[in-house]
Amino acid sequence: MTSFVLGIQEMENTQLLLVGGKGLNLGELSTIEGIHVPEGFCVTTEGYQNAIEQNETYHALLNRLTGLKSDDRAQITEISRDIRQLILDIQIPSEVVEAVTHYLSKFGEEHAYAVRSSATAEDLPNASFAGQQDTYLNIIGKEAILQHISKCWASLFTDRAVIYRMQNGFDHNQVYLAVVIQRMVFPQASGILFTADPITSNRKVLSIDASFGLGEALVSGLVSADSYKVRDGKIIDKRIAAKKLAIYGRKEGGTETIQLDPEQQVSQTLTEQQILELARIGRQIEEHFGSPQDIEWCLDDGTFYIVQSRPITTLFPIPEANDQENHVYLSVGHQQMMTDPIKPMGLSFYLLITPAPMRIAGGRLFIDVAPRLATSVSRETLLNTVGPDPLTKGALMTVIERDFIKLLPPTDQTAPSLGRSNIDMQAQIENNPNIVAELIQSNRASVEELKQNIRTKSGSDLLDFILEDIQQLKKILFDPRSTAVFMSAINASLWINEKMNEWLGEKNAADKLSQSVPNNITSEMGLALMDVADVIRPYPEVIDYLQHVEDDNFLDELVKFEGGQKAHSAINAYLNKYGMRCAGEIDISKTRWSEKPITLVPMILGNIKAFEPNAGHQKFEQGRQEALEKEQELLERLKQLPDGEQKAEETKQKIDLIRNFIGYREYPKYGWISRYFVYKQALLKEAEQLVHASAILEKEDIFYLSFEELHEVVRTNKLDYQIISERKGDYKFYEKLTPPRVITSDGEIITGEYKRENLPAEAIAGLPVSSGVIEGRARVILNMDNAYLEDGDILVTKFTDPGWTPLFVSISGLVTEVGGLMTHGAVIAREYGLPAVVGVENATKLIQDGQRIRVHGTDGYIEIL
Repeated sequence: MTSFVLGIQEMENTQLLLVGGKGLNLGELSTIEGIHVPEGFCVTTEGYQNAIEQNETYHALLNRLTGLKSDDRAQITEISRDIRQLILDIQIPSEVVEAVTHYLSKFGEEHAYAVRSSATAEDLPNASFAGQQDTYLNIIGKEAILQHISKCWASLFTDRAVIYRMQNGFDHNQVYLAVVIQRMVFPQASGILFTADPITSNRKVLSIDASFGLGEALVSGLVSADSYKVRDGKIIDKRIAAKKLAIYGRKEGGTETIQLDPEQQVSQTLTEQQILELARIGRQIEEHFGSPQDIEWCLDDGTFYIVQSRPITTLFPIPEANDQENHVYLSVGHQQMMTDPIKPMGLSFYLLITPAPMRIAGGRLFIDVAPRLATSVSRETLLNTVGPDPLTKGALMTVIERDFIKLLPPTDQTAPSLGRSNIDMQAQIENNPNIVAELIQSNRASVEELKQNIRTKSGSDLLDFILEDIQQLKKILFDPRSTAVFMSAINASLWINEKMNEWLGEKNAADKLSQSVPNNITSEMGLALMDVADVIRPYPEVIDYLQHVEDDNFLDELVKFEGGQKAHSAINAYLNKYGMRCAGEIDISKTRWSEKPITLVPMILGNIKAFEPNAGHQKFEQGRQEALEKEQELLERLKQLPDGEQKAEETKQKIDLIRNFIGYREYPKYGWISRYFVYKQALLKEAEQLVHASAILEKEDIFYLSFEELHEVVRTNKLDYQIISERKGDYKFYEKLTPPRVITSDGEIITGEYKRENLPAEAIAGLPVSSGVIEGRARVILNMDNAYLEDGDILVTKFTDPGWTPLFVSISGLVTEVGGLMTHGAVIAREYGLPAVVGVENATKLIQDGQRIRVHGTDGYIEIL
């Protein structure tokens, strides 16, 4: 009997597959001292499986469902409806009926019960599945209860549950349903308690929602609830809502909705004492489960009953610190224009390179700026550094205003010295016209030398060699001459923008002056792909073939067609120079274009369709002419002013700095990513040996290990594969999270905002980074593999690092959720003359794919037309 039905207190915490997430958590709750859980029992998943396992029609329908995608809505609706009806018609196995009868006689068949679904894929740490299956309240009598067990089983196949499983990668065949049957509580009040604030994510603030009667009114959105916030045992916020309705149980079974009298509507649901008692219970449950909880509670006759507790799955994890001090963390991904999670190997490599104090959370890197906030001098420096991003700066200002990080006494504060050497270096750089060519040549030679030397290395020697070479990479990346070159250009741009506005009333003048500068490896990459299109354009057979290719071996077949050899050579030459790049390239584990050349095909075809021959050169030349004309125009206008000759001369010097040096801004990263690709190829070769030795199942598994762990596996040929499986699961979970710009050690996500007057009413604000106004069709693209753009489209995406640049040649404007004035996307947008607005919170949600929009690159906002 017990395998079909278990009492709530008979469950064990290893029985997820038997009792489902909800059942498991209720069983666990019932073991906590002082926590009241309504008594009851659970029809296990074995009961469900027993009912359906022999039914061939069920399995046939399930197979049809498994073959569908989440956007096949009509078929999902039809098949799901058929499965639900089938389950409702199936007779409940006699063993299940017997066991249910036994437990009802134990608890009293005359009582009212709540009958609640508990799926095996629900209330899990990484997927809540909240509200996906059905619950029935105040059910009286054995027949009614059995009928509602069938209804719960059928609810495993509501449209929303089926689509949710598809979107979260759960196999319908592997998800089963248990049914929890509990004595009904008829509460005066009920609601939800979050042990971390669901709005700010602050782990120290509990948030309670409360309304009269049963919680269904609140969950289904019928009523607004009172909201109470508690921190450190004190109520810090209370909002009393007008609660017009309440749902109560009826004596004869079922529920009814009742209109509350006017006085009760505006009265506080819980007393102060009850709020604090509930908060204490919440903390006790959270401590037991070891993570923030979303708890359903009800109050009956002065006693709080807990009817559910599940992990809050939407919170961004807190970066780890080994102390109890206050910390403030800034997202590295927002600075690097790559907010996707990074696999453990990628994080490892980044940490080997950076000198900054980094922490990891949710598969992302964060920098701890608490030490910089502790002195007034470094505080000011930090605010100036993040100044170009008002959202980060605004968040830090909030942290400072709250006095979250205390200032050290003045005696402990030392001001960092800028030193003569920096100023000398700047002067030295500005007087050396060949410096950019020298730096590029030295970087290139260093990568070639690495390619030669790494060939002979394998095993532990290879990993030691890479560790040693990373010192060389750091030397190049942090070369003070290199930094001085692009800082000269950046400072010159800021100077031009400020002075031209002050002297001539002209905004963002540096944008036009930055078009088509020499030595920009990233913008050249976009134009070079237009040249590849030029090679292929005369050959219809090749174009036709490329329109139908589906795998990465397409290059081998290409040579069979007329013009195929030329196309093959052109694509290969492109990959030799740029094949180490890809979207999200700071993560060494990401697939490079050389590894997946098919990524380039849609862009090549797009260029053939959108442009005339030689358009790349014309585009560059046009930008260069426009920049020269702008320069002439500004200098002429300046000469008309008082002290005009001197102003024009000073401006000319700054323009030369921009034109000569800003292109180099992109080269150090190109060198860095080139090196990464050499490391990666060598490591994958090593991974093949590990696959042969059966230490791992596939080469790419190594990316779920840190560098040190891989070193150990290479040394011993041994690995507990469970580590890889767990980390793959973690990575999938991290992909669903949105990283914050700023998060504190309390877990609170602090946000800034754009303070802008004079914006049109419905405008979406962002940061202006490239001048001009453009109208066009918005293409919302989250993954470069799906990037089919037409000439004149406006690209709307989360971030653009250099790997996105080949798309820039065919768009007319750019909108991103992340970015700043000097991030890669902004630099390239200016160079191509594309109006661009970045740092637009939730742009990919607020703007729909295909909508017509107007991008105001000069003033920093977007209008939906």
